[in-house]
Amino acid sequence: MTDRQHHRSGPPGRPRAGASAPPGPAAGSKTIDTGLRLLEILREHPEGLTITELARAADVHRNAVARHLTALRNHRLVTRAGNLFTLGLGIVELAAAVQQPLRTAAAAGALQSLANDCHATAFIAVRDTEEEVVALAVAEPRGSDIHIAYRPGNRHAIDRGAPGIAILAGRPPRPDEPPVVEDARRAGYSVTAGQLQPGAWGLAAPIMPTGRPAEASVGVVTIGAQQESAIAPRVRAAATEIAHLL
Repeated sequence: MTDRQHHRSGPPGRPRAGASAPPGPAAGSKTIDTGLRLLEILREHPEGLTITELARAADVHRNAVARHLTALRNHRLVTRAGNLFTLGLGIVELAAAVQQPLRTAAAAGALQSLANDCHATAFIAVRDTEEEVVALAVAEPRGSDIHIAYRPGNRHAIDRGAPGIAILAGRPPRPDEPPVVEDARRAGYSVTAGQLQPGAWGLAAPIMPTGRPAEASVGVVTIGAQQESAIAPRVRAAATEIAHLL
């Protein structure tokens, strides 16, 4: 065999026979794989898991899981409530690159119908962090010249305004929660006036798919108070419809 033939016996630049085997997966790829595995486990446990439970499920050392969770929380892919970890809103935002979350044609139709029926701006708001909610989808009433402007992306404190209070009311009671949350839990919806904008009146109900704790709410916001007994049943019906769609 000539030298030229010998060089053609394998791909250029690859080790020849007798050389050591190529290294295994890089540490970086193992890190990514572990992080994705933790997200998959949390997807199967929407009620949340502790670090110890995650470490056992992923078969990874507890200290390594803690480091991964810190990185995932920094990117809002995981959120923490007490000692429990669940998927964060960052997951939804990543999914938005492929499809609009909570904006399927049916959910958008339900939101638009609510706006038209109540002659008010309708919205879906989601819990972003432990302290804040953000407007995810908004529908303005058709044929109305005057209505509240409430833009997707608007955020405010979770304990101020009907959207956030409704979400808190759709979650398990906490010893330190304010009376307004207890009132909303009993009624099935929250009502506020002037907390986010002077002259604005809002009513919202929690969205609870398959009975899970609320991460979102649906409601309406208007200029001036409306007849609560007429608006509340429509908002609660929209929350039930959207929860089924999810």
